[in-house]
Amino acid sequence: MSRGKTTKLLLATTNAKKLKELQDILADLPVQCLSLRDFPDAKGVKETGRTFEENAKIKSMGYSAQTGVLTLGEDSGICCDALDGAPGVFSARFSGEFQSDDANNAKLLELMNGVPDKERTAYYESSIALAEPGKLIGVVKGQVRGLIARNLRGEGGFGYDPLFFYPPYQKTFGEVPIEMKHRVSHRGQALEKFRELLRNYLERA
Repeated sequence: MSRGKTTKLLLATTNAKKLKELQDILADLPVQCLSLRDFPDAKGVKETGRTFEENAKIKSMGYSAQTGVLTLGEDSGICCDALDGAPGVFSARFSGEFQSDDANNAKLLELMNGVPDKERTAYYESSIALAEPGKLIGVVKGQVRGLIARNLRGEGGFGYDPLFFYPPYQKTFGEVPIEMKHRVSHRGQALEKFRELLRNYLERA
C-alpha cells in the first residue's frame, strides 16, 4: 500500500454501540471507517446463517457487493450451555421482532431461572469477515467464557454485558471500564486478529 493512502472500510452494522467499539479498536489503522448510514440505498442483508461465521460472511459479501467498498461483516452473540447454546445466532433478536437489550436480558434471565450456579456457564463468540466486491478475504474469531449472573449488574457495555460475569475480573462486562472489556472480550480478540488480516490486505493493495 502506498504511504499516506487511506482505504475506505464499511463497518456493516446498524448497532450504534457495536459501531463505536469497532471504530475505537481500528482507530490507528489507515482506514476511513464508514457505516451503513453512508449508504442509504443499501438494502438490508438477511442473516440466514446457522453460525456466527456464516452470518459474518453473508454480511461482508452482501454489503461489499452493493457498495463497492471493502467491508467488515461481524456477527456475535452469547451461547448458554444450559440452553443448548441459545440464544446463539438469535442473540440480537432473542425477544422477538421489537427486540431491545432490556427485553433480551429479561428473557434470558427467565429461561435461566432455577439453573444452579455451576451450570450457568456461557460464552460470547464473535466472527468477523473481510470482503471486497466479489471476494471473501478472510474470517477471524474470538471467544470468551464466563457465567450468566442472576441479575443485571453495571451500566456499561451493551447487549448481554450486564449479565455476563467474567470470573478473572469477578465482575460482569457491564461493570468494568471499556478498556478492560476490550482486553479480553470476544470482539476484542477477534478484532486483534482482524487488524492483522486487514493490515496484510492493505500492504498488498
